[in-house]
Amino acid sequence: MIGKSTREYILMSSEQSQSPASLSDRELEILDLVANGLTNDQIAKTLEISKRTVDNHVSNIIKKTNTKNRVELVRWALHWGKVCLNDVNCCALPFSSSPINN
Repeated sequence: MIGKSTREYILMSSEQSQSPASLSDRELEILDLVANGLTNDQIAKTLEISKRTVDNHVSNIIKKTNTKNRVELVRWALHWGKVCLNDVNCCALPFSSSPINN
């Protein structure tokens, strides 16, 4: 039997598109900062842009990823390998484990 949070994650994952959303370089940069726990104010100061610009970027990212909030957004980013947190999702997977026969 799986727990409620696991079921919710499976449902959330199945409701999302089968391919990751296309995010701009700036959106990926902001997503990384969100995933690292920064507030919109902190992101604005870090990137030297206005808080309103950050608010708009975060809102656009949430819409593009079909998530409802920052927590779902970070889960989406981890699922699709868009962020690396504490050495999670940081290594590339091998292309093939079997040798190619000529």
